[in-house]
Amino acid sequence: MNKEDSNRFEKDNNRIAPESFDQSHSEDVWSVFKIIGEFAEGYDKLFKIGPCVSMFGSARSTPDNPYYKMAKETAKKITEQGFGIITGGGPGIMEAANQGAQEGKGKSVGLGITLPHEQGVNTYVDADYVINFNYFFARKVMFVKYAQGFIVFPGGFGTLDEFFEALTLIQTKKIESFPVVLVGREYWGGLVDWIKTTMIENGTVSDHDITLFQLTNEPDEAVQIISDFYRRHTLKPNF
Repeated sequence: MNKEDSNRFEKDNNRIAPESFDQSHSEDVWSVFKIIGEFAEGYDKLFKIGPCVSMFGSARSTPDNPYYKMAKETAKKITEQGFGIITGGGPGIMEAANQGAQEGKGKSVGLGITLPHEQGVNTYVDADYVINFNYFFARKVMFVKYAQGFIVFPGGFGTLDEFFEALTLIQTKKIESFPVVLVGREYWGGLVDWIKTTMIENGTVSDHDITLFQLTNEPDEAVQIISDFYRRHTLKPNF
């Protein structure tokens, strides 16, 4: 390292970069096996469940929230069409969707994530279909690979992450197109308007990209969008 490079990492003779930066190599190597284990368990369990729809939304929604009730109704109607339901396994919208799946006598899957303030998997997830992840990226693969559609209720950053992940994969043709439905015009309307105006007007997305998802207020319409799509397309894992 020359003097110029050295000065980049030093300030008043105190190094900014931690001395132990390169001491985590062995931990990184072992983490590969943990990651492989999560993929192996996810693939093994989810391969057996058949066609599913992944449902997302806020963990903070309470049972008296209108969207909680809509999520439960939507999940029930989806399962009555022969699909299972995959959620993040937590409270709020996820709990509502898992409850709806059980009421519709469909498979109810919960892909939990280990977090500092862990709330555990909700009681409406089928015991045979509980999977807990340490890594968000491994969990996200499972949400996409075994889902034949996404239904996205109002939520926070995690919900937005899943929504835009699906759009990105479809847009870049990394996966085949599948239905992505936003439920809640009042909640999502501002975002959709911003995509249509700011993003399209600046050329960061194309006019076609706005067709990669649909917006509705009605559980029946969300279910119809999924059902209509698979009257024209074959059910199969996404990649």
